[in-house]
Amino acid sequence: MSTYLLDTNTISLLLRGNQGVVKRLQKRPLSEMYVSAVTEGELLFGLARRPQARALHQAVSAFLQRVQVLPWDSACAAVYGQERALFQSKGLTLSALDMMIASHAKAVDAVLVSHDQAMLNLPGWKTQDWFV
Repeated sequence: MSTYLLDTNTISLLLRGNQGVVKRLQKRPLSEMYVSAVTEGELLFGLARRPQARALHQAVSAFLQRVQVLPWDSACAAVYGQERALFQSKGLTLSALDMMIASHAKAVDAVLVSHDQAMLNLPGWKTQDWFV
């Protein structure tokens, strides 16, 4: 059984009703889906910027209640430090938050589900794009 760590942009696509993401999620038990605490922070930041978007607030809240949010811990930090240094030595870059989310997926041995092409092209990492 695979586990999946959903990137912020995948959740955004889900909340907008993207059929590729919706269909992929419907094919798997929710117990296989995880969100990084970093992604939760990004979602809450987005909500704070749009306080009047009540429907969006309700949708994000409902989603976060259904999926397990994993804490970003020392194991994630260890992967982050090592991989970011490796990426930098090869001239590869991700934003700090994207690198934290990707590192979290690797630390918990989950498939990173993202629509971010930079994250999908991480050599040797388990990634998928559910956008259609």
